[in-house]
Amino acid sequence: MPDTSLLLAFAVGVLYLGAIACIYRILLTYRTTQGAIAWIISLIGLPYVAVPLFLVFGRSRFGGYMKARRRLGDKRLTRLLDDFEQQPTSLTKAEQAQLPGQLQVHSKLGRQPFTEGNRCHLLRDGEATFDALFKAMENACSYILLEFYIVRSDRVGQRIKAILEQKLAEGVQVWFLYDEIGSVGLSRSYLRELAAAGARVASFGDGNIRRRRFQINFRNHRKLLVCDGRVGFVGGINLGDEYLGSAIGQEPWRDTHCLIEGPAVAGLQLAWLEDWNWASKEFPDLNWTPGEEAPGDEQVLVLPTGPADRWETCALFFLNCINNARSRIWIASPYFVPDFQIVNALQLAALRGVDVRIMIPEKSDNQLVRLAAYSYLVQASQAGIGLYRYQPGFMHQKVVLVDNLYAAVGTANLDNRSMRLNFEITAINTSERFVSSVEAMLTEDLAQCHRMTEQDFQGRSLLFRLTCRAVRLMAPLL
Repeated sequence: MPDTSLLLAFAVGVLYLGAIACIYRILLTYRTTQGAIAWIISLIGLPYVAVPLFLVFGRSRFGGYMKARRRLGDKRLTRLLDDFEQQPTSLTKAEQAQLPGQLQVHSKLGRQPFTEGNRCHLLRDGEATFDALFKAMENACSYILLEFYIVRSDRVGQRIKAILEQKLAEGVQVWFLYDEIGSVGLSRSYLRELAAAGARVASFGDGNIRRRRFQINFRNHRKLLVCDGRVGFVGGINLGDEYLGSAIGQEPWRDTHCLIEGPAVAGLQLAWLEDWNWASKEFPDLNWTPGEEAPGDEQVLVLPTGPADRWETCALFFLNCINNARSRIWIASPYFVPDFQIVNALQLAALRGVDVRIMIPEKSDNQLVRLAAYSYLVQASQAGIGLYRYQPGFMHQKVVLVDNLYAAVGTANLDNRSMRLNFEITAINTSERFVSSVEAMLTEDLAQCHRMTEQDFQGRSLLFRLTCRAVRLMAPLL
C-alpha cells in the first residue's frame, strides 16, 4: 500500500504545478494588473481553491471561438462582410469618413459599415415586443433565425414553439440557437419537439466541448431574431413570461427592444451566422440582398462585441460614448458594476459639464450587483454624476443616448461580464426621429426614478457600507 504522506506530497506538487501553469498564463494574457495580482496571490496562497476557480472563471479570451474564427468559417464570413460593405445601401469608406469620429470608431469596432435606408421601431415593453416578434415570425416566408440567452418553456416559450412548428410545416426553415447556461432550465422535451418538427437546434457549446474546455465563463448574452433577412430584432428581452410583467399580473418589468427593417438586418445575420457556425460548424445559405425599396431613411450600425475580439470591444464602445459626449450621456443598465476606466470616464464627462445620468433598478434580480452599485455613490455624487434608481418593478433595458447624435439599444450592461466575458450585440441609430423617441422614453423613465445622493450610502450602517465595498471587490465576477 503506497505511503499516504508520499501520495499527499505528490498531490500537493501537482497542485502547485497547476498553479504555476495558471500564473504563466496570467502573465502572458492579463488585461488588468489588479486582476492579475489578485489571481496570482490566490494561486500561491490557496491553490486548492484558486486553481479550479481559475480554470472556470480566470480566462479573459474565448480561445476556442478565436481558433474557429481563423478557420474556414472566418474566411467565408469575411467574404460576406466584404459583399455587405459593397452593397449600395452601405456607406462607402468616403461616406463614413464624413461621419463624426466616434461613429467611425464604432464601425471599426464592429467590423461592419453603417447602412442607410432602414426603419426602426422602439419597442418599450415585453407586450409590444412579443406582439411584434410573433407577427414577424408568422409572416416569414423563407427562414427564421433565433438567438437568445434565456429561453423558457413557459407561456411565451410555448407560443414561440407553436409558431415555429407551424412555419416549419409550411416549409419555412428555422435555426434556433440558445445559450446553455442562460437556458439551463429549458426542458429537453422542448428542444426535442422543435428538432422533430424540422428545426435546426443548437446550444452555444454544441459540438465544441473540447474547444470550450473549461471556458463556461463565456456566455452568449445576445438576443436577436431575423426573418427572411428583411426584419430583425435586438434588445434586452429574452423569451420568457417575466418580460411581460404586469401584463400577466406579475411585478412590472421595464425593458426595451428594437425592430429593424432594412439593410442593417444583414449585420444581425452576420453576427448570428458566426455564432451558429461556431456552435454547429454549419454555414446556412441566407438572403444577403437588400430589398429594392428602402423601408426608411435611418442610418444604423450593428455592433457585435465579445471575448473573441481583438480588442475589448464592448468596453471601448462605452468609453467612446462617454469620452465623446459633449452635452449629455444617459445610460440605462440593470447591472452597474463598472471598472475604474468607466468610472474615471464618467467622472471626467460630468466634470466637463456633460449631463451624465445612469439609470439602474431599485429592485434587482442580483442582490450582489445591487449592493456593489451603492459603493459607487460617493464617487458619482462628488463628480456630479446622476445615479437614478428606477422605482416601479425591475428595469432590465440596456440603452445609451449620446447628445442628440445617436442612440443605442442592445444587450450590453455596464459591468465586467458584458465588457469582457459575454457575447453582446447593440444597434446604433443616428436618426433624429429615433434619437428623439429614445429621449422621450428615458425622460419618462427618469421621472419614475429616485436620484441617489452620497447620503444614501454614507447614512447607512457601517456593516452595510462594508458589505457594499466588499462585494465590489468581486466586480470582475459579477
